[in-house]
Amino acid sequence: MNLSVVIPLLNEAESLPELHAWIKRVLDQEKLSYEIIFIDDGSTDDSWRIIQDLKSKHSEIKALKFRRNYGKSAALNKGFALAKGDSVFTMDADLQDSPDELPIIHSMLWNDNYDLISGWKKKRYDPITKTIPTKLYNWATRKMSGIYLHDFNCGLKAYKNEVVKSIEVYGEMHRYIPVMAHRAGYKRIGEKVVAHQSRKYGETKFGLSRFIRGPLDLLSIIFVSKFGKRPMHFFGFGGALAFLLGFFLTVYVLVDKLIAISYGVRQSLVTDNPLFYIALVMLIIGTQLFMGGFLAEMLSRNAPNRNKYEISERLGFE
Repeated sequence: MNLSVVIPLLNEAESLPELHAWIKRVLDQEKLSYEIIFIDDGSTDDSWRIIQDLKSKHSEIKALKFRRNYGKSAALNKGFALAKGDSVFTMDADLQDSPDELPIIHSMLWNDNYDLISGWKKKRYDPITKTIPTKLYNWATRKMSGIYLHDFNCGLKAYKNEVVKSIEVYGEMHRYIPVMAHRAGYKRIGEKVVAHQSRKYGETKFGLSRFIRGPLDLLSIIFVSKFGKRPMHFFGFGGALAFLLGFFLTVYVLVDKLIAISYGVRQSLVTDNPLFYIALVMLIIGTQLFMGGFLAEMLSRNAPNRNKYEISERLGFE
């Protein structure tokens, strides 16, 4: 199979028939084999009923519905696990991503030997309250990750199947899939300018809070990818520095006291010396960091139920 198109959605009933027809028209015209995987993230409108109706008429559709809203990352993670196409595309269900881009990006992915290609909505049809924070967010992500994409949050992306099978998406990590892929060893990351459509139906499901959670998730990815398999390297280094500083300060305070006694010089109590308390705090911090490192080494960074989701219905899967 050439393509899998994974589409997470939440209350997008109005756009689904048009989106499906658009994708089908483009891919059939190019004579590509494909599957369209709808992941209903707990919609409360008629989205699932419409998907059921589409499935009854079109064999290329597969779908599942979460019992409740888990978030876009959960939907993508489940879609990635089910995708069978050589190229795995992600698209938003709101018609702001153009299916006309799919054949071109599919060709780029394989002819130019990329691991993944990220869309870049160079010209956006969003309000200024969204575009300005997005530019700041993309700038910060480029600086922190070292990956120079213009639009990390573009919903239209394409991956070779092996890439999506090797990463785990959870929390709010869907914005940083290129970062996770890069950390997993997939270095050939491309970018293509894609058309951005103005929203035709409904309203956006993401508020300004994503610009607070996003950077925190990026820090988490960078930390876990770098130290997840060796947390003692992080905690142990900091613990060693703190402990050594505390140890040498303690030695200095004690030696200074002993020298003063040997010369018969009257000196204040050790506990009256501010350096004594600094040394004590450093010793405690160093010990705690060491203990934290040992405990982290003993724990698996992957909780067994991190990506366990309750699914109420499914279509097209055995």
